[in-house]
Amino acid sequence: MNHKTIGKHIRPADILPVVLLALVAAFFCLAAPVHADIYKYEDENGVLHLTNVPSNPKARYVMILKEKRVHFPKGIDIRKYDKIIAKAAGKFNLDVALIKAVIKAESNFNHQAVSRAGAKGLMQLMPQTASALNVDDVFHPQDNIEGGARYLRYLLNLYNGNLTLALAAYNAGEGAVAKYNYGVPPYRETQNYIRRVLAYYETYSKS
Repeated sequence: MNHKTIGKHIRPADILPVVLLALVAAFFCLAAPVHADIYKYEDENGVLHLTNVPSNPKARYVMILKEKRVHFPKGIDIRKYDKIIAKAAGKFNLDVALIKAVIKAESNFNHQAVSRAGAKGLMQLMPQTASALNVDDVFHPQDNIEGGARYLRYLLNLYNGNLTLALAAYNAGEGAVAKYNYGVPPYRETQNYIRRVLAYYETYSKS
């Protein structure tokens, strides 16, 4: 949802409970998790507007639904695993900056990170993926990075070097990519994930 206008001359107090209920219901009915802050504002004609992109500089936005975010501990040394990353990059013919970008996006270099979905470690391996990659200890930095790098190389080979599709599959799964005719699934989380990884990749490539 980018922008939606609701009714003319409707009081926000009357419609807000219904809107919130609809938003929550939509959240749980989606095939994949979609997260975004939702804002509202009322214009001079009494029309209530809802958006996840507060782009009108003249409007007085009020947040009515806040995205649930995962907070990572501060002060993590982003160079701590450079030697392990370089070794894995060489072993699986990957760019060091790419592995580092995935780690940044997945766990922010926290080797004990656990997602709400159950993904674990620096490269956030799901239990079934870790098992298939023969990663016995997902919280062991070297094991996790090597497993994640091996999976990235597999996905890049699978999609003929298409990094965007490889990242989409890393985030949403190979099945989701296949479901949408081998394109990027229309999941906000996946699309944002790809943008983040590519931005980090560019940054680390320059450093």
